[in-house]
Amino acid sequence: MRNIIRKLTLVVATFVAVASAQAQAQEKTITIGTMGWEDLLPVSLITKKFMEKEGYKVELVKFSEWGIAFGALSKGDADILVSQINYVASDYWEKNKTKLEKISVVSHGLFQGLVVPSYVPVDSVDQLNQISDKVGGKIIGIEPGSGLMREVGEAVKAYGLNYKVVEGSTAAMTAELQSTMQRKEPIVTMLWKPSWMVMKYDVKFLKDPKHIFAPPQSYYWIGKRGFSAKDPHAREALASVYVPIEDITAINGEVKDGKTFDQAVDDWWNQNKDLVDRWSVMAEK
Repeated sequence: MRNIIRKLTLVVATFVAVASAQAQAQEKTITIGTMGWEDLLPVSLITKKFMEKEGYKVELVKFSEWGIAFGALSKGDADILVSQINYVASDYWEKNKTKLEKISVVSHGLFQGLVVPSYVPVDSVDQLNQISDKVGGKIIGIEPGSGLMREVGEAVKAYGLNYKVVEGSTAAMTAELQSTMQRKEPIVTMLWKPSWMVMKYDVKFLKDPKHIFAPPQSYYWIGKRGFSAKDPHAREALASVYVPIEDITAINGEVKDGKTFDQAVDDWWNQNKDLVDRWSVMAEK
């Protein structure tokens, strides 16, 4: 009888140990939500590598637009998300902020607006009607639902522009910008910093005297409400990560030259090991 009890006790103890280990492993798993965009993906990949260094199993989930991303975060399908919640994604933040929490700033300097090639003789948004007929009354846009598309729509109304904003994709916009500039013809489109396109194409951001477009913006890590309380170390680790906007631009330049995002981020990581080590020290405080 005693042997049976000992065996049962051993089985129960083993089960408890396994369950505890599984629970700990599950608690150490973080799902990062991101977009496949050139400013957000480098930050997400660098943070993924750092959280793995800190002992977490990290899953990266890419979303196609902010509404889906914020919905997933609110439901707990993602633990954290990088976003520009002050301006670009402010409406999504306002709709969901009771279910979410702001964790930390991870970069700063996003700037976006309307652009034309440098050879086009306008310098301000309020001058665009002067060339409307030359560009077919079209502003070449990107993905619908993006904060930049929303701001461009607001600018069209505020400045009384005789233009239609054409929805599309970043890839399609880039192709049209390149082909139009090769022909030395005018085009009105939208761009942002950081972007390899700003480095490659000789374009100018148009002045915005009515201040419709946001000033330089910060990138935040946000999470489902309760994330920081549940895992204070994860919160401190995330708060330790900061990627300068110039580094994001440089990573995108390498991707444009033929590297994958993973390769470019790995190169950045190897070149910045001292910085990453300082992040680890900060995460332990």
